[in-house]
Amino acid sequence: MKPADLPKAVIAVASLTSDQLARIGPVSRAIAIQFARPLNEAMARFGIISKESRAVFLAQVLHESLNLTKMVESLNYSAERLMVVPGFKGRFTLAQANHYGRTDAHPANQEGIACIAYAYRNGNGGPVSRDGWRFRGRGPLQITGRANYTKCGTALGLDLLKNPELLEQPDLGCLAAAWFWDQGNPTGRSLNILADQGKLTAVRHAVNGGDNGLMECMDITRRAVKELV
Repeated sequence: MKPADLPKAVIAVASLTSDQLARIGPVSRAIAIQFARPLNEAMARFGIISKESRAVFLAQVLHESLNLTKMVESLNYSAERLMVVPGFKGRFTLAQANHYGRTDAHPANQEGIACIAYAYRNGNGGPVSRDGWRFRGRGPLQITGRANYTKCGTALGLDLLKNPELLEQPDLGCLAAAWFWDQGNPTGRSLNILADQGKLTAVRHAVNGGDNGLMECMDITRRAVKELV
């Protein structure tokens, strides 16, 4: 179902103005104008309707995307960070970390980092497949991995395996984020359920795999609740 096919009442409930978005982030005025409509359409399409669920969804989106300024994952890690960063720990030898990670002698080899960090995960092949780089995080909630790109593409009617960069576009990236919230996350069900129950820690775990960024997401959620109607 396309946003234009939804009942006007449903779209109205999910309405978010660019002024509200700018204050919630805070987000720059230009970015707020660019993203308000895509976010509204994405929330409407995937049933993110209640005030609570919209507030928590927006908090996750804003945190993960650095206030909607990052639509593709940065892997600009230092050699030291590669050895300890959650999700990457144990995937790099010290020699690999020094070779691919950022040091005083050279910049980070982000493609090399992605190919090792995401090898054999989320449907990806090994390092030589380059799947880790091709299917690195994209969109406001960072859809990652061949398997997730496949599922998301099927849901949105897009060939994301051939064109993964489509998720860097505001409209499609926001739709992908709402799809992840509704059905693509590790819980296998809509995160509206947890958001409406106020279980913000559980939501954060489903989105990011841990507590990283939890306090900031809580702060953004509080601002969003004040702004939304």
